[in-house]
Amino acid sequence: MNVSHSARRSVTLALKVLVAILLFLVLCAGPAQGEPPPPHDPSPAAPSDTLRWTPALSMQYRIVQGTALSPDGSLVAYVLREPLMEGEKSEYRSHIWVVPSAGGEPRQYTRGEHSASSPAFSPDGRFLAFASGRSGKSQVWVMPVDGGEAAQATDAENGVGSFAWAPDGGSLAFTMTDPETEEEKEAKREKRDVIIEDTAFKYAHLYRVPFVFGAAEIPDPERLTEGDFHVTAFDWAPDGARIVFGHAPDPRLNTNFMAGDVSVVEVATKVVTPLAAGNGVERTPRVSPDGRSVAFVSTGDRPEPVGLGDVYVVEITGGTPRKLADTHDRSANILRWSGDGRSVFVSEAVGTTTQVLAVPVDGNPIRPVTSGEGVFGSVSFDAHASRMAFTFQDSDTPWDVYVAPVDGFAMTRLTDLHAGVPRPPMGRTELLRWTSKDGLFEIEGLLTYPVGYRQGQRVPLVLEVHGGPAGVFSQSFTGAPGIYMRQAFAQQGYALLLPNPRGSAGYGKEFRYANVRDWGFGDMDDLMAGVDLVIDMGVAHPDSLLLMGWSYGGYMTSFAVTRTDRFKAASMGAGLPNLISMTTTTDIPDYLAAHMGGEFWDDYETYQRHSAMYRIGNVTTPTQVIHGANDLRVPFTQGQEFYRALYRRGVPTEFVVLPRTAHGPSEPKLLMAVTEQILRWFDTHLGRNPGSARP
Repeated sequence: MNVSHSARRSVTLALKVLVAILLFLVLCAGPAQGEPPPPHDPSPAAPSDTLRWTPALSMQYRIVQGTALSPDGSLVAYVLREPLMEGEKSEYRSHIWVVPSAGGEPRQYTRGEHSASSPAFSPDGRFLAFASGRSGKSQVWVMPVDGGEAAQATDAENGVGSFAWAPDGGSLAFTMTDPETEEEKEAKREKRDVIIEDTAFKYAHLYRVPFVFGAAEIPDPERLTEGDFHVTAFDWAPDGARIVFGHAPDPRLNTNFMAGDVSVVEVATKVVTPLAAGNGVERTPRVSPDGRSVAFVSTGDRPEPVGLGDVYVVEITGGTPRKLADTHDRSANILRWSGDGRSVFVSEAVGTTTQVLAVPVDGNPIRPVTSGEGVFGSVSFDAHASRMAFTFQDSDTPWDVYVAPVDGFAMTRLTDLHAGVPRPPMGRTELLRWTSKDGLFEIEGLLTYPVGYRQGQRVPLVLEVHGGPAGVFSQSFTGAPGIYMRQAFAQQGYALLLPNPRGSAGYGKEFRYANVRDWGFGDMDDLMAGVDLVIDMGVAHPDSLLLMGWSYGGYMTSFAVTRTDRFKAASMGAGLPNLISMTTTTDIPDYLAAHMGGEFWDDYETYQRHSAMYRIGNVTTPTQVIHGANDLRVPFTQGQEFYRALYRRGVPTEFVVLPRTAHGPSEPKLLMAVTEQILRWFDTHLGRNPGSARP
């Protein structure tokens, strides 16, 4: 969306501060009591055109981390996360807000220094449960919906993982990871706590605790499952007598790619019975409203680490699971059953959008529930699944909380979360399509223009590559905080191309599997065809091309600079340039081996052919390397290898290390720093003054 400039005027520093304070107060005030929030005006008159997109501005757009719709559909609880960056602080805090679904003023339900998350209404709608670490470890707390103090409902020794109300509201089930034994605690105290890798796993198991609000003491939890397996998800049967649960052989992330089953436990006897235990990976079970059937996601008759998730149904008493119709991407995320038990609702990427779909139990084709070009997320339902709450955003509009009927979908916006956040003119975003070089696929990508772009201008183009490779660029708000703050790039005169090459989610199994044993070739050709399209459109300057990406996007960055010198500069974020050393150090080796078609000791040639390190002699592009110091997904040494090789070859490079950081920045100040460092690098190698304004 193009937004016109405000009248140009000079302002003093004092006035800037005053405007910022007033905007902050407006944000905190929220909509008027009893009235639905007004539509947001993307062209406010108050901000002058001295307001510009920066990483700091994007950080003011607060993230919604989840919704919960009350059983009667009258209230929506949502989790709002905001960054704390004053002085020495660089962290996030989340709290729960509640808004009437008929419209009205949102109310903040939790406060204080400790975050709250995972809101869940009791079945009778009288209480709101949530998770918080306010007592030291994550526990379930419960507060009356009509007001009052929260009371602690669990006292799990090792903290609560996930939790859910029993259907009668008289108890709560939760998962807890096995605590340390007394022997382990003593060994730690005496500094003799050696670790033998891949042994002595700490499994998550199911527990149940009675609930009586205001009880003098918290009851001891009752353990429901035990053994050498790790509970990953669970759901109550409607009668409360059974809980179905997904489980893996151990808690390692890699194991979840390779194994997983569904079982059912009788609450009274604690007897566990396997329900779906095939050769594939079964996960995320959900019980039907009549309690007779269980829906779950499965990879079929074998593990599919590249990515596959079809919906199956099985009788809760056992039997042969039955596969339902294929979803668009065959990568379904089950939300819940429909109220009449005839369909299973799922969420899935559909091209550059994320949608809610209904999968009929009778095997008929899927049907859409949501409609619209954008991203539907954080979906929840009322007791009968007749209404749904969710967030929605598109490229030009930040997320807000909405409600809609499931049948005859029509959205009603309940919040105006960013009414007080400045919205400077934005670089508009459009969807592009082009044919792959080999003619096999139509490729989609999102092009964001520079702020104030005028037709006919040729501008620097940043090619951004997503992670995965089964990630996907969606029509999400381009002013949002993230590793790459896109409107900050657009503000500095850069266009950004975000393509979904072969291997991406959102386009079906064939498309997602099309880059197996082909990393860096067919997928790179898809990317470069998009770059050439933007050049042919008269937008991109062919001599001012830039490249960046994180994780698999970092891999592609490293590999691309071995294949072409068309880029003036590149930035590799958490990249994996050496697939052999990556496989032996990452915490998800089977995911990588699946994409390479086997183990490296059986096929060195394939791994070397697709590794940038074995082509390092070709690189001339100035390449920045960014990596988290504590990354286990793509170990720190991957970035170090590439940087050292470039440095020793005399290729312009630098190594930006993010302390305390795993596979992506978890501290807001470090998150902002990534875009700032990349902009400096790109500006320098284009011969521009770093940070200079560009129309």
